[in-house]
Amino acid sequence: MDTREEERLLLEEGPVESGNESNDGLYTGDGSVDIKGNPVLKSNTGNWRACPFILGTECCERLAYYGIATNLVSYLTKKLHEGNVPAARNVTTWQGTCYLTPLIGAVLADAYWGRYWTIAAFSTIYFIGMCTLTLSATVPSFKPPECVDSICPSATPAQYAIFFFGLYLIALGTGGIKPCVSSFGADQFDDTDSAERVKKGSFFNWFYFSINIGALVSSSLIVWIQDNAGWGLGFGIPALFMGIAIASFFSGTPLYRFQRPGGSPVTRMCQVVVASCRKWNLAVPSDSSLLYETPDKHSAIEGSRKLLHTDELKCLDKAATIADAEAKRGDYSDPWKLCTVTQVEELKILIRMFPIWATGIVFSAVYAQMSTMFVEQGMVMDTSIGSFTIPAASLSTFDVISVIFWVPVYDKVLVPIARKLTGKERGFSELQRMGIGLFISVLCMSAAAVVETRRLAIAKELGVVDDPVAVPLSIFWQIPQYFLLGAAEVFTFIGQLEFFYDQSPDAMRSLCSALSLLTTSLGNYLSSFILTVVTSLTTQGGQIGWIPDNLNEGHLDYFFWLLAGLSFLNMVIYYFCAKRFKSKLAS
Repeated sequence: MDTREEERLLLEEGPVESGNESNDGLYTGDGSVDIKGNPVLKSNTGNWRACPFILGTECCERLAYYGIATNLVSYLTKKLHEGNVPAARNVTTWQGTCYLTPLIGAVLADAYWGRYWTIAAFSTIYFIGMCTLTLSATVPSFKPPECVDSICPSATPAQYAIFFFGLYLIALGTGGIKPCVSSFGADQFDDTDSAERVKKGSFFNWFYFSINIGALVSSSLIVWIQDNAGWGLGFGIPALFMGIAIASFFSGTPLYRFQRPGGSPVTRMCQVVVASCRKWNLAVPSDSSLLYETPDKHSAIEGSRKLLHTDELKCLDKAATIADAEAKRGDYSDPWKLCTVTQVEELKILIRMFPIWATGIVFSAVYAQMSTMFVEQGMVMDTSIGSFTIPAASLSTFDVISVIFWVPVYDKVLVPIARKLTGKERGFSELQRMGIGLFISVLCMSAAAVVETRRLAIAKELGVVDDPVAVPLSIFWQIPQYFLLGAAEVFTFIGQLEFFYDQSPDAMRSLCSALSLLTTSLGNYLSSFILTVVTSLTTQGGQIGWIPDNLNEGHLDYFFWLLAGLSFLNMVIYYFCAKRFKSKLAS
């Protein structure tokens, strides 16, 4: 086995730390500091003692978010009087934006403000948006009047403006929270300490667990309040919990460990591209030790370890190739002409992660159905238990229950078993974990299609195809598709969190977390695009189409089978991408 392969195997288990397996000193070895910028003691900062405040923040913030997102399609159809397709499109577009804005927060966090202050600033914007949304559902002049018989007045442009202003302020606010909270929580565990490194893997599981505790309250209690006690109260309670999230976050400040921002990652990537182009005709030395790197033990990039040279994408190595003129002058100070190996490897890592990243988009399109088509499917099923009526959006509770069930089972049962079989400290690799989730997503969409096929068959038997009425098939037949989607989340989404944190360059962790969230954004946009294309193609020539306002005369099952097929194709592509992926090498 050659030296490079030995390094790679070591790095699969954890970072190489200058010959020491673990840093057992009094201070952290990963460069973390306290709020004042001083080195921090391990004994009274970070680790699990700081996590309750971060997990509490995430739980309350997710309760606020899902308090809006879970039942938003119902508000748009029942209160703003939109049709099924426009309402579903508006929801997925907004959710897509919520996962696009993290790119803004990530760049600010990595380059300038740090994760702590980015979270603090964007949380305030988030809270203002929640309050605006609450007012839009409470003040009579801010919302359209109720339907009279079958006549439903449309919302005025001003009413739409107030509602969507609040909604998109929330989308902007999430941009500073989503990419930073999970990374900030992981920062509380020292990468140079082998014991803390194992705990970090467990942190991601419990982080996602806290997300779903918040989602559980939203999809059950908050949705019930919105449908039965009014939307003003139904939006006001999530706004209150957002205030609690902010208070929880600031409460843990003395215990936190902070990573210094390392400068703009976008600028560094541009420098590599520009320097490579400038030296396009320059030959790259066959000996990689001749490429430019700082002689110091630490990287020139603040908050980053040095990255070892890899042989892929050699054209980018031109950026680290020292020209004769530079060698004669001894001037290596212009990063637009000469970059360090670490800086070049940062860009290489992002390019290597791209195929894995891209396969997450179709999975996110499947996940988007939970708050759109699954809800609309549930609306035309039997939602009663005796005299009690279940809101269709409340079925997402079973997705949350599935996650809450699978997280401890995965962390306490599956990981120890897998650890014995694979010898890896985390049991499954991140890539294996994501692959299992993609397979389960195929089963999820297949289950949804089977239920819809049965529902349509009953509608035909009873002769209610032309009537927009609920079919006497219990909504609880949707439970398998929600439960499978929850299991797929535990494997794929948490696997993504781990993968993009561990494999990202040290000074780009917020950005890479944002890129993982971007798959959710693009998945929502993909879902909107597929809806638009399917509606356009299936309504040609005056046809009803697959997804009409009266789902009894449509074919929603065909739409679900289409997504199942796309998911299977995506899984096959992922398998070949994951097989070729090589982990980063850090010194």
